[in-house]
Amino acid sequence: MTARKNVGLWTPDSQLAREIAEFVRDTQSDTLFHHSARVYLWGAMKGRAHNLRFDPELLYAAAMFHDIGLTDAYRESQLRFEVDGANAARDFLRSRGLSEQDVSIVWSAIALHTTPGIPEHMHAEIALTQAGAAIDLVGVGEDDLTEEQRVAVLSAHPRGERFRHEMVDAFYDGMKHRPHSTFGTFNDDFLAYKDPSFQRTNVCSLILGV
Repeated sequence: MTARKNVGLWTPDSQLAREIAEFVRDTQSDTLFHHSARVYLWGAMKGRAHNLRFDPELLYAAAMFHDIGLTDAYRESQLRFEVDGANAARDFLRSRGLSEQDVSIVWSAIALHTTPGIPEHMHAEIALTQAGAAIDLVGVGEDDLTEEQRVAVLSAHPRGERFRHEMVDAFYDGMKHRPHSTFGTFNDDFLAYKDPSFQRTNVCSLILGV
């Protein structure tokens, strides 16, 4: 694999990476596409800051596919959106001949990216996908980045003025038809925020049968 430097940033420059970018660009909204690209860049920068060894192609695949389960193609799905994204990436990578081990790493990175407390103890690509998403959405972990890095990333893939509202809407639209899939994650926060009638499942009530 080779790499290219784009606006001061190293991103994968391989046939696979180009095909991923083209596929995701044609599938996601501008908001999700640029968010996904930033997740890769933040994650890669954090990985380098901590001297982690990771495969840029695998991290790129995980980052670019991580929110694809929120798109219109999955409006009938009842799976967790993370699983839809992980399955989509698995099918895509298998069709390009990647090993099952590499496919499994990408699948896990996407499936677990909304499950804090676990990814950081797994392969670097899995940990950095979750870390990149956390940096881009809520700023957790951005202390590892320099101001120059922040400016470079946001110049290459800018956030619109309504980015945060658009992301909340994207999560809600991607999950409102499958509310049960949010149980046990923070994803139910999006439904509760947007829909005052939404009722969370309470695990204590399930255990006690009340």
